[in-house]
Amino acid sequence: MNERSAVVVVATYRRPDHVRKCLEHIAGQATRAARVVVVDASPDDLTRAVVEGFPEVEYRRNDLGVGTLAASRAIGVQGTTEEIIAFIDDDAYAEPQWLAEILAAYDDPTVGAVGGRADNDRPGEELEGWDSIGRFRRDGTLTGNFGADPGRIVETDHMLGANMTVRAEALRSIGGIRDFYPGTCLREDSDLALRVKVAGYRVVFAPRASVLHVAGEYAKGKRFDLRYRFYGARNHILLLTTVLGWRSPRLPRYLAQVLRTAGREALSGVNGMPSKRGTIAKVRGLGGGVARGSTDLMGTVVGLTAALRPNDRAAAASREWRDARAR
Repeated sequence: MNERSAVVVVATYRRPDHVRKCLEHIAGQATRAARVVVVDASPDDLTRAVVEGFPEVEYRRNDLGVGTLAASRAIGVQGTTEEIIAFIDDDAYAEPQWLAEILAAYDDPTVGAVGGRADNDRPGEELEGWDSIGRFRRDGTLTGNFGADPGRIVETDHMLGANMTVRAEALRSIGGIRDFYPGTCLREDSDLALRVKVAGYRVVFAPRASVLHVAGEYAKGKRFDLRYRFYGARNHILLLTTVLGWRSPRLPRYLAQVLRTAGREALSGVNGMPSKRGTIAKVRGLGGGVARGSTDLMGTVVGLTAALRPNDRAAAASREWRDARAR
């Protein structure tokens, strides 16, 4: 196995207990990282206090606060001299061979990014979508299935941010990390992987580079609620337009798919009414379908508007961090 240097970057917001356990697992790696950096966007000092208990870990601040995950990653990679940059979420706990497996996947010089498996501790997830992991479909949609285990390294198009890595050279070649993705920060990880692929590198999924993903609480709202859905729709438009451009054939295909999905959601509310008992249950069922469809449409429209003048918060955050360090 080829020896390579790696820096591990942990971006966090108000999860000090998760950070502690995450760092304990990083410290227990069979192959040690050259550096570990925690970038904290929290409004308090609880995470800083945790990091002080790990003298070998560097603590950095992201003063932009909540909803700026990609900006935290951008701050974390400033000054990188290592060959490989490994991003791991604060609620992801690396298996002992995680980093060794990541580095081994870079033996092929054509590989620009490596994503690892996120074990969500769900029975049977290792078989779910094992033949369609992280794919970018012709209609502009993405598959996930990052809990699957195909038993070998496979080609993919994008990665899950909880467990994703990139060759530093590849990251520099695409101009670094961008942050067009507010709210739930959905698609910031896909942005990185797709741009690496567009630049001519291979992106692969290494299932033996596994983390236990315990899915900590969101800073605002809940996973898969309407807010999550809104930002998923909004941020996906930014992904398509900023990575592929407005002329990409995937964009109109995706917009057509959004319209079909919104119609199906509204119709599901109507069709489900007969099976509901009581007027209140019928109204809730109808309202739920309409709300989901409307949220998809609203997020898409807001995304199209934002894409006219995309705002990269990562660039500003990186400049501010460098200026503060220079003072």
